[in-house]
Amino acid sequence: MPWMGINDLGTFVVAVILFLMLPGPGTFTLLTATARGGVRAGYATLAGLMLGDQILIAIAATGVAALLQAHPMLFAGLRYIGAAYLIWVGNQLLREPAAGSNGSGAVQHGRRWFRQALLVGVLNPKAILFYMAFFPLFIDPATQRGALTMATMAFLIAVLSVGWCSVLIFGGQFIARRLAGYPRVGVWLRRAVGVCLVVFGVRLGME
Repeated sequence: MPWMGINDLGTFVVAVILFLMLPGPGTFTLLTATARGGVRAGYATLAGLMLGDQILIAIAATGVAALLQAHPMLFAGLRYIGAAYLIWVGNQLLREPAAGSNGSGAVQHGRRWFRQALLVGVLNPKAILFYMAFFPLFIDPATQRGALTMATMAFLIAVLSVGWCSVLIFGGQFIARRLAGYPRVGVWLRRAVGVCLVVFGVRLGME
């Protein structure tokens, strides 16, 4: 029996959890923020990522995603902007001096982490198309309630995001404390994250 117009709620929840567990730019941004700024920076980043997700869900729900599909040049332009931003963030991590990993400059203000995460999340046109394709799979045409059903699905995604990302935040904080006495390892991990973000940016730009 569909609940709030959502067909097969259990499968929907499992699918969202699996999607959240897939490593991507948001995951690396979250772990980097936590390692460098602690739990507070981690949750500031999570807030930015979640706001970005909600914006993309709203865009998909209002049909703007269909507009992007109908105008390939517009979609390509947005993709290139997102790719360039990911490459820029990754390059910043690669260029940061080793001493910066333990200096006071490494701890950014929560608002900066929030803005960076928001941009990483919202400058991803592929996510808009994902939500556009994903939601109809679980909406029951006979019992759906329009905006209320979409809002319920968006709320469930937000709750599941908080749960999974909290695991990442506290796990990342634990690892960061363990590595505090090994600054060289921290430097190489930061550079590895930088490389991953650059690779994500290049792949997004080439697709």
